[in-house]
Amino acid sequence: MKFFLSIITIGLSFMACSAQGKTNSTINDFNKLQGNWKGSLTYLDYSSGKPYTMPADIKIEGIGTTNQYSFSNIYPNEPKANSIDTFIVSVDGKLINKETVKSRRSLPNGDVEIITEEPGTDGNDNKSAIIRHTYTIGKFKFQILKEVQFIGDRKWIKRHDYSYSR
Repeated sequence: MKFFLSIITIGLSFMACSAQGKTNSTINDFNKLQGNWKGSLTYLDYSSGKPYTMPADIKIEGIGTTNQYSFSNIYPNEPKANSIDTFIVSVDGKLINKETVKSRRSLPNGDVEIITEEPGTDGNDNKSAIIRHTYTIGKFKFQILKEVQFIGDRKWIKRHDYSYSR
């Protein structure tokens, strides 16, 4: 009986360490983003059906000792569109901004790719859709790609792409 309890205890300890590793990895990924980035936003204009690209910069700061990050979006040619978003990584690493983390993987070049999905609405007529965000995090590159799959469709539409470098 003692042997069986020891095995269970070791197994539970291993699972706790594995979960902590995932949490630390996702939080560490976002910690690496802190600082100033220069880049662009390319988005799909649903009215014209064509992509539009404009300058877009971002300043990312951790908020205290929390798992929250301030994303200050700066649009040099459209300062009235500037905004600040708060990104929250859940303690267990399974959610980013209440979106389910579907995968996190290291890419061959050393970057990290995190994919989240959530149900939502999109388009000029607010159609139901699955919204997917792909975060690619590197030492000198950061990208947020938003894709939309309308309910009943099989194809993904590239809605917007923020690409930054430093």
